[in-house]
Amino acid sequence: MRAHLKIITTLLAFCILLAGLASGQAGRHGGGDTDLGKERGMFLNVTAARADGSDERVTAKELALYDGGQEQAIQSFAPDPSPARIVILVDNSLGLRADVEKLQKATREFAYEIYEGDQVMVVGFDQQPEIIADWTDDAKKIEAALPLFRKRGEPHLFDALSAVISDALGPLVGRTRKRVIVLVADGLDRGSRTHFEKVYAELLREDITVYALQIPDRTGGALRRDSLKPAQAIQKLTEGTGGRVLSVNDSRDAAKEICDELRKNRYVLAYTPTSLPLYDARRLLIVPDDGISVRYKLQQPGQ
Repeated sequence: MRAHLKIITTLLAFCILLAGLASGQAGRHGGGDTDLGKERGMFLNVTAARADGSDERVTAKELALYDGGQEQAIQSFAPDPSPARIVILVDNSLGLRADVEKLQKATREFAYEIYEGDQVMVVGFDQQPEIIADWTDDAKKIEAALPLFRKRGEPHLFDALSAVISDALGPLVGRTRKRVIVLVADGLDRGSRTHFEKVYAELLREDITVYALQIPDRTGGALRRDSLKPAQAIQKLTEGTGGRVLSVNDSRDAAKEICDELRKNRYVLAYTPTSLPLYDARRLLIVPDDGISVRYKLQQPGQ
């Protein structure tokens, strides 16, 4: 597919440099990230905020962590003000209940809301994912690329997600923990070779956060045999990875909220699981004190 080839070409140097950094995979111990010095050390991206809107830092003492039903000692809980890498993944398929102008506007807003150091990649998809704008922080470059949006073909959403994970965000392992997909779509997939559960497991393993600017379901919520409804797919992708759903109709506010949250409310939690089967998937649960809200991936995949 064109997106795969182009991303690989653009990031070939990164791939070579990072070939030996598999142990730094998001959600697992990476030698350069901490002085814990334990092979089983785990790291978890967490969005945490106080209900009163205060900028006061949330501390480890205000949280309880459970992994596989067992309470774990939190070794550190630190703010992560580092730059983000954001892939805006836009449904370009025929039948989508949004015109090209709305898709362009939703994308454009991020170009003007990202913080210093952040970078955006824009990928459109129908039966193939295609890079609309490669990694950049230049709003003018993103603006110039927007006329490439179109509406045709079927939405191979899960194939597109898999390509973004492996080719756009995968090579950034060890360079940034703050890797994000903003999905501008209704959640419909028709014809992907990649199954939903495989994509979902990849997102959890990489600790990639998914946000969605949700477009109304073109199927009207019709039942689908042996597959998730579009709205269900959106819900699981966002809730399961610690993201959330916003409306495409308020794209300016949505872009600002997402970018503000990534810069001001992201934390990294470190812990070493004890007495757990590390090769099995396990449920995660963080219980905050009253007046604090948290979001994070809901499952720790097995190693």
